[in-house]
Amino acid sequence: MLKRFVLAFAILGLAVASAESYRVTLSQPSKIEGKQLKAGDYKLNLENSKLTIVNGKQTLEVPVKVQTGDTKFDSTAVRYTGTGDKVSIKEIRIGGTKTTLLFEEQSGL
Repeated sequence: MLKRFVLAFAILGLAVASAESYRVTLSQPSKIEGKQLKAGDYKLNLENSKLTIVNGKQTLEVPVKVQTGDTKFDSTAVRYTGTGDKVSIKEIRIGGTKTTLLFEEQSGL
C-alpha cells in the first residue's frame, strides 16, 4: 500500500514538474483566441502545446506553438498584431530562455 502511494506521489510530482511557468506583463489591452486580456501582469503555465494564462481569478487556456531558437532572449517581449483597440498577441519571447510562444493568426480582431 505504501509503495503504491509513493509511486502515485512520484508520478504526480513529475507531471507538475513538466509544466513550465513564466511571468509576463502586457503593456496594453489585447486579445488571444478572441478573449480580451487587460493590461497587467500574468502568469503563464506551459505544458506541451497548451498555455494557461492566469491573472487573479481569470484563467484562459489556449493552444500555442512552442519554438526554440539558437540564443537566449535577454528579456521577455510580447509582439502584437493589429492597431488601435483591436490588438492581439502574435508571439511571446520568454526572457532568459530560447523559447518563443507563437499564437494562431486571428481573423476579425
